[in-house]
Amino acid sequence: MSETVLRARQLTKRYNRHLALDRIDLTVRKGSIYGFIGQNGAGKSTLMRIAAGLAHPTSGSVELFGASEGAKLVTARRRIGTTIETPALFPHLSATENLEIYRLQQGIRNRSRIRETLSLVGLADTGSKKSAEFSMGMKQRLGLAIALMSEPDMLILDEPTNGLDPLGVVELRELLRGLNRETGLTILISSHILSELDQMATDYGFIHQGRMLEQLSASELQTKCRQYLHIKVDNPELALSVIRKGLLSAEYELEPDGSIRLYGGFKRAGSVSSLLFSAGLEIEQFTPVGEQLERYFSRLIGGAAYA
Repeated sequence: MSETVLRARQLTKRYNRHLALDRIDLTVRKGSIYGFIGQNGAGKSTLMRIAAGLAHPTSGSVELFGASEGAKLVTARRRIGTTIETPALFPHLSATENLEIYRLQQGIRNRSRIRETLSLVGLADTGSKKSAEFSMGMKQRLGLAIALMSEPDMLILDEPTNGLDPLGVVELRELLRGLNRETGLTILISSHILSELDQMATDYGFIHQGRMLEQLSASELQTKCRQYLHIKVDNPELALSVIRKGLLSAEYELEPDGSIRLYGGFKRAGSVSSLLFSAGLEIEQFTPVGEQLERYFSRLIGGAAYA
Protein backbone atom coordinates (compact mmCIF):
# COMPACT_ATOMS: atom_id res chain seq x y z
CA MET A 1 0.00 0.00 0.00
CA SER A 2 1.34 3.45 -0.95
CA GLU A 3 2.60 5.69 1.85
CA THR A 4 0.41 8.69 2.57
CA VAL A 5 2.17 12.08 2.71
CA LEU A 6 -0.85 14.28 3.44
CA ARG A 7 -4.16 13.23 4.92
CA ALA A 8 -7.10 15.41 5.96
CA ARG A 9 -9.86 13.88 8.05
CA GLN A 10 -13.25 15.59 8.37
CA LEU A 11 -11.45 18.92 7.96
CA THR A 12 -13.77 21.86 8.60
CA LYS A 13 -13.09 25.57 8.50
CA ARG A 14 -15.67 28.22 9.31
CA TYR A 15 -15.22 31.99 8.99
CA ASN A 16 -18.11 33.45 11.00
CA ARG A 17 -21.15 32.31 9.01
CA HIS A 18 -19.19 31.15 5.98
CA LEU A 19 -18.32 27.45 5.84
CA ALA A 20 -15.13 27.35 3.76
CA LEU A 21 -14.45 23.63 4.29
CA ASP A 22 -17.16 21.13 5.13
CA ARG A 23 -15.80 17.87 6.60
CA ILE A 24 -13.17 17.34 3.92
CA ASP A 25 -11.37 14.00 3.60
CA LEU A 26 -8.27 14.12 1.38
CA THR A 27 -5.39 11.72 0.78
CA VAL A 28 -2.18 12.53 -1.11
CA ARG A 29 0.06 9.54 -1.83
CA LYS A 30 3.84 9.68 -1.72
CA GLY A 31 5.33 10.37 -5.15
CA SER A 32 2.03 11.53 -6.67
CA ILE A 33 1.05 14.75 -8.43
CA TYR A 34 -2.34 15.52 -6.92
CA GLY A 35 -4.45 17.86 -9.03
CA PHE A 36 -6.80 19.83 -6.79
CA ILE A 37 -9.71 21.13 -8.86
CA GLY A 38 -12.40 23.60 -7.87
CA GLN A 39 -13.91 26.97 -8.71
CA ASN A 40 -12.79 30.22 -7.08
CA GLY A 41 -13.93 30.13 -3.46
CA ALA A 42 -14.37 26.37 -3.44
CA GLY A 43 -11.92 25.96 -0.53
CA LYS A 44 -8.70 24.93 -2.28
CA SER A 45 -6.53 27.70 -0.83
CA THR A 46 -8.08 27.28 2.63
CA LEU A 47 -7.14 23.61 2.75
CA MET A 48 -3.63 24.34 1.50
CA ARG A 49 -3.15 27.06 4.12
CA ILE A 50 -4.23 24.69 6.89
CA ALA A 51 -1.90 21.96 5.59
CA ALA A 52 0.99 24.47 5.56
CA GLY A 53 0.20 25.72 9.07
CA LEU A 54 -0.91 29.18 7.91
CA ALA A 55 -4.46 28.70 9.24
CA HIS A 56 -6.10 26.52 11.86
CA PRO A 57 -9.08 24.26 11.25
CA THR A 58 -12.34 24.72 13.11
CA SER A 59 -12.50 20.94 13.50
CA GLY A 60 -11.02 17.82 11.99
CA SER A 61 -7.33 17.02 11.55
CA VAL A 62 -4.37 17.18 9.18
CA GLU A 63 -1.62 14.58 9.08
CA LEU A 64 1.73 15.16 7.35
CA PHE A 65 4.27 12.36 6.94
CA GLY A 66 2.47 10.46 9.70
CA ALA A 67 2.47 13.37 12.18
CA SER A 68 -0.83 14.91 13.21
CA GLU A 69 -0.23 17.06 16.28
CA GLY A 70 2.15 19.13 18.37
CA ALA A 71 5.88 19.35 17.77
CA LYS A 72 5.87 16.38 15.39
CA LEU A 73 3.50 18.17 13.02
CA VAL A 74 5.60 21.35 13.22
CA THR A 75 8.69 19.32 12.31
CA ALA A 76 6.85 17.57 9.47
CA ARG A 77 5.90 20.92 7.96
CA ARG A 78 9.60 21.70 7.50
CA ARG A 79 9.58 19.01 4.83
CA ILE A 80 7.18 20.91 2.57
CA GLY A 81 7.63 23.88 0.25
CA THR A 82 4.71 26.13 -0.58
CA THR A 83 3.51 28.85 -2.90
CA ILE A 84 0.04 29.79 -1.75
CA GLU A 85 -1.77 32.76 -3.29
CA THR A 86 0.67 35.60 -4.16
CA PRO A 87 4.35 34.76 -3.43
CA ALA A 88 5.73 36.85 -0.55
CA LEU A 89 8.65 38.69 -2.14
CA PHE A 90 10.87 41.59 -1.12
CA PRO A 91 10.19 43.99 -4.02
CA HIS A 92 13.35 46.08 -3.57
CA LEU A 93 15.64 43.02 -3.74
CA SER A 94 16.89 40.90 -6.63
CA ALA A 95 16.02 37.23 -7.08
CA THR A 96 19.36 36.23 -5.54
CA GLU A 97 18.88 38.57 -2.58
CA ASN A 98 15.34 37.30 -2.02
CA LEU A 99 16.60 33.73 -1.87
CA GLU A 100 19.48 34.73 0.42
CA ILE A 101 16.96 35.99 2.99
CA TYR A 102 14.99 32.74 2.78
CA ARG A 103 18.23 30.74 2.96
CA LEU A 104 19.12 32.43 6.24
CA GLN A 105 15.59 32.09 7.62
CA GLN A 106 15.52 28.37 6.86
CA GLY A 107 19.06 27.72 8.09
CA ILE A 108 20.32 26.40 4.75
CA ARG A 109 24.11 26.39 4.93
CA ASN A 110 24.88 25.77 1.26
CA ARG A 111 24.90 29.19 -0.50
CA SER A 112 25.29 27.52 -3.91
CA ARG A 113 21.75 26.28 -3.44
CA ILE A 114 20.58 29.77 -4.47
CA ARG A 115 22.21 29.57 -7.90
CA GLU A 116 21.05 25.96 -8.37
CA THR A 117 17.45 26.83 -7.59
CA LEU A 118 17.36 29.94 -9.75
CA SER A 119 18.75 27.92 -12.66
CA LEU A 120 16.11 25.29 -12.07
CA VAL A 121 13.27 27.80 -12.48
CA GLY A 122 14.89 29.81 -15.28
CA LEU A 123 15.85 32.94 -13.32
CA ALA A 124 19.63 32.54 -13.19
CA ASP A 125 20.26 35.49 -15.52
CA THR A 126 18.11 38.17 -13.84
CA GLY A 127 21.17 39.77 -12.24
CA SER A 128 20.49 42.79 -10.03
CA LYS A 129 16.99 43.39 -11.41
CA LYS A 130 14.61 44.03 -8.52
CA SER A 131 11.69 41.65 -8.10
CA ALA A 132 9.31 44.64 -8.21
CA GLU A 133 10.27 44.93 -11.89
CA PHE A 134 9.55 41.26 -12.60
CA SER A 135 6.61 40.19 -14.72
CA MET A 136 3.89 38.18 -12.99
CA GLY A 137 5.30 35.03 -14.54
CA MET A 138 8.79 35.79 -13.19
CA LYS A 139 7.33 36.42 -9.74
CA GLN A 140 5.60 33.04 -9.90
CA ARG A 141 8.92 31.43 -10.80
CA LEU A 142 10.68 33.18 -7.92
CA GLY A 143 7.95 31.99 -5.57
CA LEU A 144 8.54 28.45 -6.81
CA ALA A 145 12.30 28.89 -6.27
CA ILE A 146 11.64 29.88 -2.65
CA ALA A 147 9.49 26.77 -2.20
CA LEU A 148 12.28 24.58 -3.63
CA MET A 149 15.17 26.12 -1.67
CA SER A 150 15.03 23.64 1.19
CA GLU A 151 14.81 20.62 -1.15
CA PRO A 152 11.39 19.63 0.24
CA ASP A 153 9.77 16.21 0.07
CA MET A 154 6.47 17.80 -0.90
CA LEU A 155 5.37 20.92 -2.77
CA ILE A 156 2.03 22.65 -2.19
CA LEU A 157 1.33 24.95 -5.15
CA ASP A 158 -1.74 27.16 -5.32
CA GLU A 159 -2.43 28.28 -8.92
CA PRO A 160 1.28 28.35 -9.89
CA THR A 161 0.51 29.00 -13.57
CA ASN A 162 -1.11 32.39 -12.89
CA GLY A 163 0.56 35.04 -15.03
CA LEU A 164 2.53 32.61 -17.17
CA ASP A 165 2.32 32.78 -20.94
CA PRO A 166 1.57 29.51 -22.81
CA LEU A 167 5.28 28.69 -23.18
CA GLY A 168 5.83 29.39 -19.48
CA VAL A 169 2.98 27.05 -18.58
CA VAL A 170 4.54 24.26 -20.62
CA GLU A 171 7.98 24.88 -19.09
CA LEU A 172 6.56 24.83 -15.56
CA ARG A 173 4.66 21.63 -16.29
CA GLU A 174 7.80 19.92 -17.57
CA LEU A 175 9.81 21.18 -14.59
CA LEU A 176 7.31 19.76 -12.11
CA ARG A 177 7.00 16.48 -13.98
CA GLY A 178 10.78 16.18 -14.07
CA LEU A 179 11.13 16.84 -10.33
CA ASN A 180 8.43 14.30 -9.61
CA ARG A 181 9.95 11.70 -11.91
CA GLU A 182 13.61 12.16 -10.98
CA THR A 183 13.39 12.85 -7.24
CA GLY A 184 10.03 11.37 -6.26
CA LEU A 185 8.83 14.82 -5.12
CA THR A 186 5.17 14.74 -4.07
CA ILE A 187 3.15 17.68 -5.43
CA LEU A 188 -0.26 19.03 -4.45
CA ILE A 189 -1.24 21.54 -7.12
CA SER A 190 -4.38 23.55 -7.81
CA SER A 191 -5.06 25.20 -11.14
CA HIS A 192 -7.84 26.65 -13.28
CA ILE A 193 -6.04 25.43 -16.40
CA LEU A 194 -7.50 21.97 -16.16
CA SER A 195 -5.98 20.83 -19.45
CA GLU A 196 -2.56 21.31 -17.84
CA LEU A 197 -3.48 19.18 -14.84
CA ASP A 198 -4.79 16.60 -17.28
CA GLN A 199 -1.28 16.29 -18.71
CA MET A 200 0.46 16.17 -15.34
CA ALA A 201 -1.61 14.81 -12.47
CA THR A 202 -1.55 11.20 -11.28
CA ASP A 203 -4.44 11.77 -8.86
CA TYR A 204 -7.34 14.20 -8.60
CA GLY A 205 -9.57 15.76 -5.98
CA PHE A 206 -12.71 17.66 -7.01
CA ILE A 207 -13.93 20.23 -4.47
CA HIS A 208 -17.09 22.33 -4.74
CA GLN A 209 -18.49 24.82 -2.22
CA GLY A 210 -16.23 23.49 0.51
CA ARG A 211 -17.08 19.82 0.02
CA MET A 212 -14.99 17.09 -1.56
CA LEU A 213 -17.03 15.61 -4.39
CA GLU A 214 -14.64 12.93 -5.52
CA GLN A 215 -11.06 11.64 -5.30
CA LEU A 216 -9.67 9.29 -7.90
CA SER A 217 -6.53 8.32 -9.77
CA ALA A 218 -5.77 9.43 -13.32
CA SER A 219 -6.56 5.95 -14.62
CA GLU A 220 -9.90 5.94 -12.78
CA LEU A 221 -10.71 9.37 -14.20
CA GLN A 222 -9.87 8.17 -17.69
CA THR A 223 -12.33 5.33 -17.23
CA LYS A 224 -15.01 7.64 -15.85
CA CYS A 225 -14.65 10.38 -18.44
CA ARG A 226 -17.43 9.73 -20.90
CA GLN A 227 -16.50 8.87 -24.43
CA TYR A 228 -18.64 9.86 -27.37
CA LEU A 229 -18.90 9.85 -31.14
CA HIS A 230 -18.50 13.28 -32.70
CA ILE A 231 -20.87 13.27 -35.66
CA LYS A 232 -21.38 15.97 -38.28
CA VAL A 233 -23.82 15.47 -41.13
CA ASP A 234 -25.57 17.61 -43.73
CA ASN A 235 -28.93 17.42 -41.89
CA PRO A 236 -28.55 17.33 -38.06
CA GLU A 237 -32.31 17.32 -37.38
CA LEU A 238 -32.85 14.24 -39.55
CA ALA A 239 -29.81 12.58 -37.95
CA LEU A 240 -31.27 13.11 -34.48
CA SER A 241 -34.59 11.64 -35.59
CA VAL A 242 -32.81 8.59 -36.97
CA ILE A 243 -30.79 8.18 -33.75
CA ARG A 244 -33.92 8.48 -31.59
CA LYS A 245 -35.75 5.81 -33.56
CA GLY A 246 -32.84 3.46 -34.14
CA LEU A 247 -31.13 3.79 -30.75
CA LEU A 248 -33.96 4.08 -28.25
CA SER A 249 -31.75 4.49 -25.14
CA ALA A 250 -29.17 6.75 -26.77
CA GLU A 251 -27.88 9.82 -24.94
CA TYR A 252 -26.81 12.67 -27.15
CA GLU A 253 -26.25 16.43 -27.39
CA LEU A 254 -26.64 18.83 -30.29
CA GLU A 255 -23.76 21.29 -30.30
CA PRO A 256 -24.13 24.96 -31.42
CA ASP A 257 -22.23 24.22 -34.65
CA GLY A 258 -24.75 21.52 -35.58
CA SER A 259 -22.51 18.58 -34.68
CA ILE A 260 -23.83 15.75 -32.51
CA ARG A 261 -22.25 14.11 -29.48
CA LEU A 262 -23.48 10.52 -29.15
CA TYR A 263 -22.43 9.14 -25.77
CA GLY A 264 -21.63 5.46 -25.38
CA GLY A 265 -21.51 5.01 -29.14
CA PHE A 266 -17.96 3.66 -29.39
CA LYS A 267 -18.92 -0.02 -29.38
CA ARG A 268 -21.75 0.45 -31.88
CA ALA A 269 -20.08 2.92 -34.22
CA GLY A 270 -20.68 0.63 -37.21
CA SER A 271 -24.40 0.41 -36.52
CA VAL A 272 -24.66 4.17 -36.06
CA SER A 273 -22.88 4.95 -39.33
CA SER A 274 -25.09 2.39 -41.15
CA LEU A 275 -28.25 4.01 -39.76
CA LEU A 276 -27.16 7.46 -40.88
CA PHE A 277 -26.05 6.26 -44.31
CA SER A 278 -29.31 4.33 -44.86
CA ALA A 279 -31.26 7.51 -44.14
CA GLY A 280 -29.46 9.21 -47.01
CA LEU A 281 -27.37 11.47 -44.79
CA GLU A 282 -23.97 12.72 -45.92
CA ILE A 283 -21.50 12.05 -43.10
CA GLU A 284 -18.90 14.83 -42.90
CA GLN A 285 -17.28 13.86 -39.57
CA PHE A 286 -17.52 10.67 -37.54
CA THR A 287 -14.86 10.61 -34.82
CA PRO A 288 -14.50 8.83 -31.44
CA VAL A 289 -13.63 11.40 -28.73
CA GLY A 290 -12.83 11.13 -25.01
CA GLU A 291 -14.48 13.67 -22.74
CA GLN A 292 -12.18 16.47 -21.56
CA LEU A 293 -11.41 17.13 -17.89
CA GLU A 294 -13.17 20.51 -17.99
CA ARG A 295 -16.40 18.98 -19.21
CA TYR A 296 -16.21 16.15 -16.68
CA PHE A 297 -15.80 18.62 -13.81
CA SER A 298 -18.63 20.80 -15.12
CA ARG A 299 -20.89 17.75 -15.22
CA LEU A 300 -19.76 16.70 -11.75
CA ILE A 301 -20.78 20.01 -10.16
CA GLY A 302 -24.05 20.17 -12.04
CA GLY A 303 -23.20 22.03 -15.20
CA ALA A 304 -21.71 25.24 -13.75
CA ALA A 305 -18.68 26.84 -15.39
CA TYR A 306 -15.53 25.47 -13.83
CA ALA A 307 -13.44 28.66 -13.76
